Amino acid sequence: MKHIFIKGKNEEAPVLLLLHGTGGTEQDLLPLGSMISPESSILSVRGNVSENGMPRFFRRLAEGIFDKEDLKFRTKELHDFLDHAAEQYGFNRNNVVAIGYSNGANIAGSLLFHFEGELRGAVLHHPMVPLRGMGLPDLKGSEIFIGAGKNDPICPPQETEELENLLRGAGANVETYWGNYGHQLTQQEAEAAAAWFQQHYSSKN
Repeated sequence: MKHIFIKGKNEEAPVLLLLHGTGGTEQDLLPLGSMISPESSILSVRGNVSENGMPRFFRRLAEGIFDKEDLKFRTKELHDFLDHAAEQYGFNRNNVVAIGYSNGANIAGSLLFHFEGELRGAVLHHPMVPLRGMGLPDLKGSEIFIGAGKNDPICPPQETEELENLLRGAGANVETYWGNYGHQLTQQEAEAAAAWFQQHYSSKN
């Protein structure tokens, strides 16, 4: 998978897995990653699917309707890529925190849904429920931040609440930030994610 790896100053800090939104690239979330954890190593990945020339992490059939089989395939693809990247760059595979926006948040959520111990935690900006009707792995000890918009037309509040409940039901610790805007990632939401990250990880490094 096309990606960027930037070695951080603190090898004990979580490695940040950055996952862009539809039409983004591996460059998009670099400023957000640096803001959330300035000393972390960063692995920023570009989605392997193209929708009318726009990179994505998995196919969709329509707005808000995922191609479930492709989602499962691409989730396994990203999981395998992480294993290889950890070997290639020499980082701790058990110390990865995903930061995803929109489509990137959805593939990060799918990693959590499919693989036990896949991520130490996740920052999910405007995610949806990746798949329904499946049993989740044990997420006890996983720290998850969800950024949501009260007026998000793509991801309405009930979608966020459903995801929240599913993750909590699997044992994850979930904190949700509610903004008054739509689907865009605001400065206030990014700052809330950074404060959450420092609270949960700065003393655990």
